[in-house]
Amino acid sequence: MTRFAESVPAGLPDTTRPAGAAQALRSTVAVRERARFLLARARAGRSPHFAVNDAALAGAARTVAELTRARFPDLRIPYHSRWRHFEAGQVDRAGQLDALLGPVDAATRARAQIDLALVSVLLDAGAGADWRYAEAGSAQSFSRSEGLGVASFHAFTAGLFSSDPQQPLQVDAAGLSALTTAQLGEAFQVSDSNPLVGLEGRADLLRRLGAVLARQPGTYGPLGRPGGLFDALLHPLGGGAAPSVEVHELLDLLLTTLSDIWPAQNAIDSEALGDCWRHPDVPGDGLTHGWMPFHKLSQWLTYSLLEPFEWAGVPVRGPDALTGLPEYRNGGLLIDAGVLRPLPADHATRVWTAGDVFIVEWRALTVALLDELAPLVRAELGLPPERMPLACVLEGGTWAAGRLLAQRLRGGAPPLHIASDGTVF
Repeated sequence: MTRFAESVPAGLPDTTRPAGAAQALRSTVAVRERARFLLARARAGRSPHFAVNDAALAGAARTVAELTRARFPDLRIPYHSRWRHFEAGQVDRAGQLDALLGPVDAATRARAQIDLALVSVLLDAGAGADWRYAEAGSAQSFSRSEGLGVASFHAFTAGLFSSDPQQPLQVDAAGLSALTTAQLGEAFQVSDSNPLVGLEGRADLLRRLGAVLARQPGTYGPLGRPGGLFDALLHPLGGGAAPSVEVHELLDLLLTTLSDIWPAQNAIDSEALGDCWRHPDVPGDGLTHGWMPFHKLSQWLTYSLLEPFEWAGVPVRGPDALTGLPEYRNGGLLIDAGVLRPLPADHATRVWTAGDVFIVEWRALTVALLDELAPLVRAELGLPPERMPLACVLEGGTWAAGRLLAQRLRGGAPPLHIASDGTVF
């Protein structure tokens, strides 16, 4: 069985208290354990929501491996991260940012890259099928995640998220707090004929982020910049070695410091849980019983921060502590490849919400099955885990295969219809 360097909160939290329960749920241990429980339950035929066809896993792995070879013939597979979306249309926007920053030191460059990645990831929820972003410089048009990435890149370089006109290439608390929905809509070219799902929710999320950053100068500095993470996480090693970052510490810091930005309905008393949802059959100690955590955007953000640290010469250790991302491309792959069979008769026509138990279970099964799919994909490609960590399996990979099957079967639409508020999918 594959072992993971999982993210474990320090100490043993008291799960009979809201703060301790929230702490216990902010770990990839909790995500994986509970996801695996629901998968075992479905395999045993005890789920009213999904049946599992294990025989289809091998075919899904072949599909992913074939697409990975087609996309990366040399099998030098990058991480699944927001930086891939900044490459949409074969445009080197990371290089454009470097040029705009000019001759700055590695730490200054990393802080700007982290600023960009964090705000862009938080804007990366489902855009809807009707929205597109037209990029003037490349004369190309982009939709979905690529469009959101390109739009957020240009909003960042235009200084939309900075409070200082003399320092446009930054994100700071005051700039985010002053952001209006209209300003974000204009930057993303939203109109009646070009609607963006969840625009108000995205703007609200960024304003909440501004308030949270302002309250934590110890981590994010006096300006409340996400780039403060670069300085907060460096741990010098003995013997004069370069500093490094542990991925579980990065995720834990994000989950702890940014918990207040997430929708308030996911909470135990006053403790915000973020991307953590009720499922009556999920076991757990104390107040954690019945909660299924995912932290998808926080983990997607963590994946997207690996490269800024590494580009600055700071290695990030233990990337497989992170789980696969439970979103509609990875989950859609499992449905479209026949690994998961939805049981409700109206599953394809009903409009679901993120909090529906059916959707919560779909996401949990996705997490657990991605852990099982990854070694099968590596075996198909003849690559060891150190050459192809989970972040590369996703990029090679499962996300692209989910999109490919959706395109073949439904013109790109996911197999399930989910009402989005712009903060989960």
